Amino acid sequence: MLRSLMKSKIHGATVTEANLRYTGSITIDGRLLAASDIREYERVQIVNLHNGSRVETYVMEGRPGSGIICMNGAAARWAEVGDRVIIISYALLGNSEIKKHRPKIIFVDEKNRPKHETGSRRHET
Repeated sequence: MLRSLMKSKIHGATVTEANLRYTGSITIDGRLLAASDIREYERVQIVNLHNGSRVETYVMEGRPGSGIICMNGAAARWAEVGDRVIIISYALLGNSEIKKHRPKIIFVDEKNRPKHETGSRRHET
């Protein structure tokens, strides 16, 4: 059996652009992608902390160090510049992989620069 678990998360990023005329996706600073182990074209879920909505799309890599978080295409109607978001990627893992899995969580500052990273805490049963 495979289970879908959080693989990585960029927490508290600020939307810097919205481009309605692009065909789709979210553009994310390449440095954030490397830090969070999210790859270009990977499917992500984005949670808007201002309105509570969620959207899924795929990732396009932005210029490293630019701080860009750009909602493209239809997703551009879902968030406004300045909204804070959480970007989450998931992985399908087997039971043996789950035991050693630790998601990568990247916290960012107001300019979308990585502040620090952490692994999630596991609850002991």
